Amino acid sequence: MAYQAGGQRPAPRPVPESLEAQAYLQDYATLLEAVPFPSVVLDHRWDVVLSNNAFASLFREVSPHPTAMPGDNFLRFVLFHPDAGTVLGEHESSWCLPMLARFAAAVERYGHDHGLQSIRRDIAQDPIMEAAYRQGLPHWIRAVGEQAVAHDGAVRPLTHPDPRWGATDCRVVDETPRTLQDMGYTRMTLVLRETRPARPRARKPRHTAAHLRVVPAPEA
Repeated sequence: MAYQAGGQRPAPRPVPESLEAQAYLQDYATLLEAVPFPSVVLDHRWDVVLSNNAFASLFREVSPHPTAMPGDNFLRFVLFHPDAGTVLGEHESSWCLPMLARFAAAVERYGHDHGLQSIRRDIAQDPIMEAAYRQGLPHWIRAVGEQAVAHDGAVRPLTHPDPRWGATDCRVVDETPRTLQDMGYTRMTLVLRETRPARPRARKPRHTAAHLRVVPAPEA
């Protein structure tokens, strides 16, 4: 799948006003860097607050994008970046739909948040994505159950640009301490597994929209 976001680059993220909170985040960044797996701290809009070098390395080959870089907003990357499927395996079922489910839950909780509303407008501007959000997502949630929104423990495929990893799986681990929770942040780590046997990679052309399988195809 490939999508283009119509919005502008998100506004700079606010820094916690408390000096103690700022010091905590600085120390937490040092801790994050010691983790060998891709790890990122996100706010409720999926804006990236902190990330480590392993996270940057995972996405080092994605092309520039004005609004959907993984180091800026992870949700926008999953939904709108044309290269997302080259890193995130089984992009629609394993990444896009689960993230849309979490986004729908966030919109229900923070309905008037300007950042979330901006993402919602960009979804609405893409007919394929809007159909997935309005029609495909409710059906998918009914089919898979409550685990559609929860991501902790999920095993999802990805392709790492480092051939030592290549096409493999990762387990998504939510390891958010209370202090981060109190700031409104969550931490997500992608624990990479040993490389799986080589498999054919179906690469779709970049920068073109594709049909979502969860949404019925329009009749010719």
